Amino acid sequence: MFTLERNFKEWKLKGFGGAKAELFETIGSTHAYMKELACAGLIAPGTLFVADSQRTGRGRHERTWDSPAGKNLYFNILIPLDGIPANRYAQITQVSALTFAEVFNEIQEAANLETADHKCAVPANCAFPASGNIAPPKITVKWPNDILYGKSKFCGILAEVVFSPTPALNMGVGINVNSAPEDYAHLNRAVTTLKAIVGRTINREKLLQMLVGNLERAVGQFKAFGISPWIAAWKRMDKFIGARGTIVVNNRCTDQNRDSGEGSVKKTGTILDMQSDGSLLFKCDDGSIETVISADLEI
Repeated sequence: MFTLERNFKEWKLKGFGGAKAELFETIGSTHAYMKELACAGLIAPGTLFVADSQRTGRGRHERTWDSPAGKNLYFNILIPLDGIPANRYAQITQVSALTFAEVFNEIQEAANLETADHKCAVPANCAFPASGNIAPPKITVKWPNDILYGKSKFCGILAEVVFSPTPALNMGVGINVNSAPEDYAHLNRAVTTLKAIVGRTINREKLLQMLVGNLERAVGQFKAFGISPWIAAWKRMDKFIGARGTIVVNNRCTDQNRDSGEGSVKKTGTILDMQSDGSLLFKCDDGSIETVISADLEI
């Protein structure tokens, strides 16, 4: 995972079920292009699109997703939805976020072990203590599907159902891999990168191979068992339950109006629990308790 990566044009990738992967050195948006081709029936479910850079990368609510060349991962996969009820489509992004977070945590642990081995090389019997008395933040998933380190985001997921001609999920993923947190200072929100977290440069091709392989297995397990196993994993991982937060409902906020809250309804309160269907149980400050199925969560 920490080896030198080869030229982007030489990456060897495949989608779900051996479907083709297409590489774009630069593109406006992998998400927009996959939607266009999928709706026209020109690509098969399972197809993977990967860009080395994007000119018009976007996250939820049209928020900017900076996409510099040669540093990060920007990809879309067309996930087949056969065998999955329509009321469970949204849960796939939650399963995806949890699956990716497990991969990132494995990478962080591998980097820590390599550092420990290096420090213990001389003398052979040395102990590798934690630096200071404060445990570092952990990689977690903030409901519904943002991946954070502490409170800083480094991976986002955007998904929508398309018909090609059968339903499929066009899922776009942006991961800040080898860029620097300073590269995002102009966004005026907490952002970090995988390289900053693990202290090592990541081989993006190997990372993407691992992510796609693990995601394909996870979607297969989701079809068989539903979201319950991931809810249990989320509760073990998530440090947000019990914390204060703000639910942003009907959010049409962009980078320009996100602070004003224009076009949205905000409800502040306490995060009570993650329910068995992936929805959030939230206690508002007025005492009411709501089940939140779709919204943004600010912490």
